[in-house]
Order: sequence, then C-alpha cells, then structure tokens
Amino acid sequence: MTRIGVLSDTHLRGPDPLIETIAKTQFHDVDLIIHAGDITAASVLDPFHALGKEVLAVCGNMDEASVAHHYPSMRTILIENVTIGIIHGWGSPLGIRARIRGSFQDIDALVYGHSHQSFCGREDGIFYFNPGSPTDSRFTNTKSIGIMTITRGSIQGDIIGL
Repeated sequence: MTRIGVLSDTHLRGPDPLIETIAKTQFHDVDLIIHAGDITAASVLDPFHALGKEVLAVCGNMDEASVAHHYPSMRTILIENVTIGIIHGWGSPLGIRARIRGSFQDIDALVYGHSHQSFCGREDGIFYFNPGSPTDSRFTNTKSIGIMTITRGSIQGDIIGL
C-alpha cells in the first residue's frame, strides 16, 4: 500500500503555518507528496522536505520562474503498477479534465489542480484527482487537500476539508 499526500494551488510566497500544520498532521504518515502546481515559491515545499518525504511537483501558471526552472509542467510516475499523470491544468474549470487528459497517453490516474475545485472520481476509465486548494476558496466554499491510496493496483482518493 502506498499513501500519497496531494495538494495544489497553495499560492504562497514562502513557508506558512498552515502548510507546516498540513505537513505535521495530515501528511506525516504518507509515503510521497505530490503538489500539482501553483506552488508560487519553491520554499513553500520546505515543510514537506523537512519530513524526509519525497516531494514530486509540477509548475503551474502562477509559479515564479525559479519554480518553473526546477519543476516540469507535467510528469508521469509509476507506483505499484499504476501510471499517474501529474499536471496543473489551464483555462476554465469547465471541461478541464477533457483538456488535460489529452496531454497524456496510457495512464491510469491523473492528478491536477488549477480550478481550486476538488474532484475525486473516474471518467472514461481514468481516475481523476484534484485536491482543491488549502489556501484559496474564492472559486469554492471549501479549502482542501487530499490523500490517494494505491493498493495492489487499486486507487482510492479522499478529499480532506480544512
């Protein structure tokens, strides 16, 4: 079993008490952390690195040049024979999953952000997971993060309201 802490759209200029709390209380026992873009400043990830966890991230449309220089705009990873695409996303929240799906071939799951709207579900054979935003609820009434669990090729996701 692999537990993955997932967040996106933090939109912060540096480490923050909320991010430190998420690291210590929600992500302390995960195997891996994924940030799906709009980190804004790379130092936002420091509390997760301090846990000694592997942190995989992609850059988003609001990230500083230093973030874009260190993190790709999209990536694909393999965990327990599950192929996961990771991308931030772009454009309107309407139709975002169809747009980002076209960026990948042969994936089982797709982690994304951009819309600030959490989503966990299957469409057309793909497991989609958007953790929402832990810091900005301007597009929804909820701030959130997520946990994905992969067990023997099976994927589950939980959205955690903050």
